[in-house]
Amino acid sequence: MGSSMYQNLGKGIFCIEAMYQRPGLAACYLLQQGDAAVLIDTGTAHTVPTIMDLMAQQGLQPEQVRYVMPTHVHLDHAGGVGELMQLLPEAKLIVHPFGARHMIDPTKLTAGATAVYGEEKFHQDFGQLKAVPEERVIEAADGFTIDLNGRQLVCLDTPGHARHHYCVYDEHSNGFFTGDTFGISYREFDNHNGQFIYAPSTPVQFDPDTWHLTIDRLLEYSPEQMYLTHYGRIEDPPRMAEMLHRNLDAYVELTRSVTTDGRHEQLKAGLKKIYLQQLRQHDCTLPLAQQEELLSLDLEINAQGLEVWIQRQEKSVS
Repeated sequence: MGSSMYQNLGKGIFCIEAMYQRPGLAACYLLQQGDAAVLIDTGTAHTVPTIMDLMAQQGLQPEQVRYVMPTHVHLDHAGGVGELMQLLPEAKLIVHPFGARHMIDPTKLTAGATAVYGEEKFHQDFGQLKAVPEERVIEAADGFTIDLNGRQLVCLDTPGHARHHYCVYDEHSNGFFTGDTFGISYREFDNHNGQFIYAPSTPVQFDPDTWHLTIDRLLEYSPEQMYLTHYGRIEDPPRMAEMLHRNLDAYVELTRSVTTDGRHEQLKAGLKKIYLQQLRQHDCTLPLAQQEELLSLDLEINAQGLEVWIQRQEKSVS
């Protein structure tokens, strides 16, 4: 499997390629402190062999993993949880209080994701979701802290992308493991201007007002870096936060401009325009076809998320 599947980021942190959709799209993290480790996000069931391979390379036994910590229960982050918990006999699952029941009984998650992706694609992408015994689940309220051989990891409640989302602050690296809360930043877009980022408005709990507050709260810690699930470590959090704030404002503005008829296509076209314009400002020199290819999956899902958000606004008004 080899080192292209994982990257040593220093300070006991390894970024693991999740092999979801394409290389470089989704990652998860192994954090090792002495003879103990935690996994932050898991990828899907298909990621599990890579995780176990890295642990073996690091001389870690399965029973040395103390915690499995999905930042939220979207399946590119938590699809592999059940499978991993069966292989890691001592591990406890640390999950947001709003996500716990879906890990204990993944029936609704399976049904929801099948509705979005279709049955065949669901099995191809995620395999089978396995339940986690309730007695192995810990619900992490805001501020919940674990001690990993003297290394403090703090879970912060971070709604905006999803209500069942937490981020993990690691004092040792002065960094956050952010799941989807601090955006999507593909390494292909890196250039002399640094890194490029945008917010994933995935269905069904996108909430821009809350998300602005969450981003500001993360910056209060003055983090030096963010460890993203999509994808890898990013630097200069204040600059990236500024881009995310602008992004969220642009999404809200876009939703005000679309008409009811053919709304999904309008949203998709509007998002594409926003991203391509921001990439031009970023001085991106990738061929346009490659830019569009890198954005394609997120365009579809983010348009769906904005549509659900508009429908929710309409219901609350009526």
